[in-house]
Amino acid sequence: MKRRIYFDHAATTPISPRVLEELSKEAGLTGNPSSLHSFGRQMRDRVESAREEIAVNLGAKSSEVIFTGSGTEANNTAIKGLFWKRAPRKIIVSTEIEHHAVLDPIHWLVQHEGAIHRHLRVDRQGRPEIGHLKEIIESEGDGIALISLIHTNNELGTVIELSEITSILGEIPLHLDAVQSLGKVDFNFQASGAISAALSAHKVGGPLGVGALLLRHGFDLTPLLHGGGQERDIRSGTLNAPGIIAFAVAIREMRENFTSRAEKVHRLRERMIEVINEKVPDATINGRGDAPEILNVTFPGTDNEASLLLFDSEGIAASTGSACSQGVAETSHVLLGIGLSESHARSSLRFSLSHRNELEEVEYFGDVVAGVISKARAAFSAGNRS
Repeated sequence: MKRRIYFDHAATTPISPRVLEELSKEAGLTGNPSSLHSFGRQMRDRVESAREEIAVNLGAKSSEVIFTGSGTEANNTAIKGLFWKRAPRKIIVSTEIEHHAVLDPIHWLVQHEGAIHRHLRVDRQGRPEIGHLKEIIESEGDGIALISLIHTNNELGTVIELSEITSILGEIPLHLDAVQSLGKVDFNFQASGAISAALSAHKVGGPLGVGALLLRHGFDLTPLLHGGGQERDIRSGTLNAPGIIAFAVAIREMRENFTSRAEKVHRLRERMIEVINEKVPDATINGRGDAPEILNVTFPGTDNEASLLLFDSEGIAASTGSACSQGVAETSHVLLGIGLSESHARSSLRFSLSHRNELEEVEYFGDVVAGVISKARAAFSAGNRS
């Protein structure tokens, strides 16, 4: 049987066995957390215990954890809610290398609500240019509604330096897309200095369909959803109690094993880079590797969709970028945003590792990478001649 190796953990992680066990157990219980009878109160107690555990492990207060259905919903809630709350301010500042879960709601606000989008420049590694941010703040002043930045870039693995940014913000609220930070870097909400942060359970061994918005205590947003008023009147809707409880287990497991997991993934990444340099010496690495799980590689003279399929034929799952844009033949806006040419961006792949991967899988990758890239280059060359 052909080997199946999963190097796409930035898209989604396999659910942890401990989490799956807890999810199965909780899914069999009855009770709406908003109901007043004993069934509902019991479920509410379990949700609140999960909320407290998530908060403690992420440097937040329990009152600052607002459960959502996804990281995308959390980002939309923060960006639109902050924009509306801070009217008549119209300016939203972000980089061009944000995830679409941030860029698309900003674009929607520009088209439908009269927002003005200011693009913050980034360097070749994907780090915001602090000097440019200072210029924007000095020139736009009180017209800025919010700043939204990705904390750990999903394609590059670059982590932004928050202390430099927050030191010049003044009263301007900062929202962080921290979806890729969970399990990859030591994220602490209180220490971040942000007003809000978006999270997603399935990026850290938790279940799909559960996310959270961390929002400073006492800071309100204009809600997207109206209904029962659950979650501080900011997010209405019956809570996915089993998923939330399983999310807390995933966070607990992540915190208990963070150091050993990070060290293992770092070793795997370093070996993978060694293998690539040996087998495909003209390949280049994009990003800083702050989050070692993410490795973005340019293989010159290839088309990444063909390379992806060729790796898949060898049993290796990788990605051309964000999973949300798969199936659409578009060049990575992240790689273009850091200055790569169209041709180099379209010849790049993302390999995202996990503590679940093993050294033997990286060695197998080394056995096939030269052949895969050779075939990809032959196909690319033939396509250009036709």
